[in-house]
Amino acid sequence: MCRHVPPCPDSAAPDHLAAQVLSSHPEQGWSLLCNGVVVFDDTGALLPDGAVEPPHRLTVVLVPRERGRAVV
Repeated sequence: MCRHVPPCPDSAAPDHLAAQVLSSHPEQGWSLLCNGVVVFDDTGALLPDGAVEPPHRLTVVLVPRERGRAVV
């Protein structure tokens, strides 16, 4: 699908989300990348083969504090 030089990463590549956006629909919450991947605003993705990539959620770790200092 990609006609850029250099070409964008294939949909099976680990960095497939680095492909260029072909069509953006922010009002609907999704964008189509040139490798056929549909990326959603929640960071999830739908791959061309129908596989679903779940959202990439950040995990927050709380570090207990001891008298004004973080415990290491």
